[in-house]
Formats: sequence, C-alpha cells, structure tokens
Amino acid sequence: MRYLPHTSEEIALMLEAVGLSSLEALHAPIPERARLKKPLDMLPAMDEPSLMRHLEELAGKNRAASMLSFLGAGAYDHHFPPAADQLLLRSEFYTAYTPYQPEVAQGTLQVIYEFQTIVSEIFGLPVANASMYDGASAAAEAVLMARRLVGREHTVISAGVHPEYVQTIETHVRQIGHGTKSLTMVPVAANGSADIAALCAAVTNETACVVVGYPNFYGSIADLRELAKVVHEKGALLITTTQDPFALALLEPPGAFGADIAVGEGQPLGLPPQFGGPGVGLFACRDDRKYLQQIPGRLVGETVDKNGNRGYVLTLATREQHIRRDRATSNICTNSGLCATAMTIKMCMLGKKGFIEAARQCLAKAEYLKTKIADLPGYSLPLGAPTFNEFVVRVRGGSAQKLCTALAEKGIIAGFDLGRFFKDRQSDLLVAVTERHTREDLDRFVDALAAYSCLTP
Repeated sequence: MRYLPHTSEEIALMLEAVGLSSLEALHAPIPERARLKKPLDMLPAMDEPSLMRHLEELAGKNRAASMLSFLGAGAYDHHFPPAADQLLLRSEFYTAYTPYQPEVAQGTLQVIYEFQTIVSEIFGLPVANASMYDGASAAAEAVLMARRLVGREHTVISAGVHPEYVQTIETHVRQIGHGTKSLTMVPVAANGSADIAALCAAVTNETACVVVGYPNFYGSIADLRELAKVVHEKGALLITTTQDPFALALLEPPGAFGADIAVGEGQPLGLPPQFGGPGVGLFACRDDRKYLQQIPGRLVGETVDKNGNRGYVLTLATREQHIRRDRATSNICTNSGLCATAMTIKMCMLGKKGFIEAARQCLAKAEYLKTKIADLPGYSLPLGAPTFNEFVVRVRGGSAQKLCTALAEKGIIAGFDLGRFFKDRQSDLLVAVTERHTREDLDRFVDALAAYSCLTP
C-alpha cells in the first residue's frame, strides 16, 4: 500500500543502522505507563479498492455540487474555466514553495508579481501584497496595520462588515491594549447600507481606523466619499472590505474615493466554492514608505539582473523569520500560493473585458431576480440600497430556515439564512446571483418560491 511505505526489510535495515534489534528496543526509552496496551479504537483497515469505494459512497451523499445554488455570503459560485484548472496542475506551480532564491524561482515570483498587479488594479491602490489567508485575516491585518501607522487603538466597524471578518478582528485585538473594548460597532442604515452619518459621528481624535463593507454583507452599496473625508480629518484611516471583487469591475475602486487600505476575498476570482474554503486574502494600500514598512506578508518586486534582463525578487517580507521578531508586522508566514496562482490564471484568461462583462451579467441577472421575487405574494425586499449581485429577501411565512429546508428538497440552495448570524433577521434570506445562472435557473427559483407554502410542516 503506497500510504504504508516501509516494508519489513526496510524497517530491519533502519534498526540495524541505529544498532537495535527490534522495534520494541526502539520504544524502550518510552515509559511503560505511557504505552498503549491495546489497539487504537478505530474501524478495521481497508484495502485500497475498498477504501476508495467507501470514500466514493460518502462523497455521493453530498448533493450540493449538483444543486442550483444562490448561496453567497462570502463565497460565490462564479465560473472557473477547466483550462485554468489544468494549468494549475503543472508541477512548477503546485510543488513550488517560498521563492527565497530568485535564480531558481522566477516563475513563482512572476506569478506573485502578476497577482499583486491584478489586486492593485482592482482596488485602485498602488501597492498589493502577495496575499493573506482569506478576506477575514486580511481585514484583521488591515486593522493592526492601521493601528501601527496611526499609533491609536480605537477602531470603528460598520455592522455591515461580514460577521466572520468582525469575529476575526475581535480575535486579533483581544490580547492587545484595551482588547475588544477598543472596537465600536455602528449599525447599518435602514436601507441596509453603511450609515455614513453614524460612522462619521463615531470617529474621534482617538480613532485609528474605520472599517466598512463595500459592498457590505447585505450586498448594499454606499457612497463612502464623505466618510473618507471625515476619517482623514480626524487623522484616521479608512479600510474597505469586499467579499466579491467582481463588484469592483463596475463600482468605483476604493482607492479612487480615498480608502487607505482595501481588503477582500479572492475566492470569487479564481476558486470554486468548496465546503468553506480555501480562500485567498487580497490586501492593497497606499504607496507610502510608512505603509510599505508596515504592510503584512510579503511583496514581490520587479528588477533587472546584471545583464539588464527583467527579473523578479522577494522585495519585502516583514515576518518574524526574516527580521527581528519584535519588528515583524504579522505572524502570517507565507502567502496562499496555490490559491493566488489559481486566481491569477483565471483573471489572466478572463482579461479586463471579460471581468467587466461577467460583472455586468451578475448585476443584470440579480436585478431581474429581484424584480421577479418582489412581485411574489408574501415576499419583499426589505432593504432599499443599491446592490450588485447579492440582496436580502424577506420570505413568506417569516422563517428563512424553513424555506431553505423546503427548497433543498427540490434541489435548490435558496441562499443564506441570515438568522444564523442575527436573531432579528430570522425571516431574511441573503440571495447571490452570478454569471453562471441562466434565465431558466432564475425562473426555476422564482417558481419554487411561488410554490413554497409556509404551512407545509
């Protein structure tokens, strides 16, 4: 069996090399009381064909991949071209590790450089790092970076930021200074967008940064120019978070209206949604020496060799393995290399025109679906702010959870039950649309909603 690599002969040779006669002699230094006297409590071992059949049976129980899905809430089902998947399987990509030595890692370094360029263009900010774990870790690192730059702790967060991003921020600051007491949450406006007036009012001379979703968790979009102005007047920084960067193909990029740091989730740009992960965190900021000194993770830069040929090098890596521990900006020791490569490949294949066209399809199809659902008896769109491809539906009968269960029986994932995060939103469903949905998909969903009876047990 290839997962049991050592034969009896090999084990005997290894024991001979260390001067022992048996495995019992090798284990002799382990105290008797610490040794297990019985077999592990596990199911009997299977041979390889039996194991593969067992795993296939388990996988067959998961119907999600074959269901019509309107699930978003941070992970989105955009098209991922098979050609990109095939390129990703090349050994140069999936075996490459940290490109410490530029003379043997030009391919990896160039991919990271291209990745950074794409992120920079999407966010409209000149500097982007080589990626973080996911959007949530990028948001937390952005808050820590802002605090280091400004020298303050107080952080204002719009309640429209993804709840899991907020939880990650809370985890990162819990043991620093005043901990979570340094965080001020500001509810969203009645239309679901960021409450600009309330956010501006929450900013003080002690504020380090303001974190706001763009679009936010409910899919709502707000004009953040006034907020950026007020934040900067107070000497603080503006941080935006974006769950689905396809929105920025049509919206003004954060850097254009004054965001100092923009973060987001790269999964929609290059990874299929698969059981919650993996993700790839996007991180971009202003071009300033102070920012470069504080940005987390690593940066790849372009240079020339002694012959004047273009090349790429690891320009900046402010982790504790590279510099003094007390000067490290982050304990994230690497980038999401394979995921960032997947995103880079897909985005290069899509091109700028394809990126914008896919975003237009998302918007048009979402607007079509919104109109159809709003016309159904018992359903409404409770939030009136503009949206991109995700929006909130108040469902018939008042229970989004029951509706999700009922439609799952019909092979439809209706969306995300907001009651899972918010007790006061048990009747609200977050619905996401991508370019993959056809008119027939949207109409099938509408028909299923129309046929849904909240009286059905």
